[in-house]
Amino acid sequence: MDLHELVNSPGQWLCGDGPESGIVISTRIRLARNIAGYPFLKRMTGDQRVDLQARVRKAVDESAALKSIACLNLETASHMDRQFLVERHLISRELAAGEGSRAVVFSRSEAESIMVNEEDHLRMQVLRSGLQLLPAWQQASLLDDQLEPRLDFAYSSRLGFLTACPTNVGTGLRASVMMHLPALVITRQIEKVFQAIGRMRLAVRGLYGEGTQASGDFYQISNQVTLGKTEDEILETLTLTIPRIIDYERKARETLARESEVFLEDRIWRALGILRHARQISSEETMALLSAVRMGVNVGRIRGLDVATVNHLFIGSQPGHLQIRHGRELSQADRDAARADFIRQTLQAAPLN
Repeated sequence: MDLHELVNSPGQWLCGDGPESGIVISTRIRLARNIAGYPFLKRMTGDQRVDLQARVRKAVDESAALKSIACLNLETASHMDRQFLVERHLISRELAAGEGSRAVVFSRSEAESIMVNEEDHLRMQVLRSGLQLLPAWQQASLLDDQLEPRLDFAYSSRLGFLTACPTNVGTGLRASVMMHLPALVITRQIEKVFQAIGRMRLAVRGLYGEGTQASGDFYQISNQVTLGKTEDEILETLTLTIPRIIDYERKARETLARESEVFLEDRIWRALGILRHARQISSEETMALLSAVRMGVNVGRIRGLDVATVNHLFIGSQPGHLQIRHGRELSQADRDAARADFIRQTLQAAPLN
């Protein structure tokens, strides 16, 4: 598949039209599964990896849960292509950096995907725009149900689904919600929120999941425990917790608008001004400035610009996207210039007021 087909059309999960999309970017459900009869990945031979990959592809082709799929062989994919797929949240950094036979299968909408031969044999993923835990889980469960008879997942009646890492044993379910929390950061309430999240046995990670730092005030909130928990219990914890965080962020935005209006508007309009006129800009600075602009859109200070366009700027300004768009690897200086140009052109097309 030619990734140029995707670069200018962000996945469905970035459309910005889901519930609570002003604060919640997306919901993700991921299921870790392994196939009985094969050792865990670290002990697999090259031939076993190739055979398993072929079995998964055949099972997906026979399943009705994934429509209009694309499949990419990551063993032969370029570094640039793999980086692009990480930025799209279609593959993990670990799969991108792995070796040997491995692949990703995904729907054209990018709402469903399957990583093959990552840490586990399969990592099935469903992404939805905004806060949609139950719909995302229902789709992931359907995909799981359709593939299990064709692949025979490794399962213990005592432990549940068997996984390479003990933290995923049991349901193998990792539910996460990506949130944009700039007001809590500005008002210095974010650490209190994190402490409360920790007491709920939930984890806070950066934009690209485990091992990454927060960027652009984006945070992924997810369950830490799978063993001894049912799928319903995991989802219930997030269903109870996320609305409270949304409420805290919304109140922090209202407080800023009421008590620090000049500060808030200066932050928003200064960010927009730099983005509209910069000729060279780093990825880190872009994330910080777009965070302020996104908040400006959501609190009604910027009109003529929608959340979907800002989300597109976030992902389209990432290094992999810039290089795919230009059709070659770029130096850092060239990326910074290309990023500024991409942002300027996108904002110029918006009827801002």
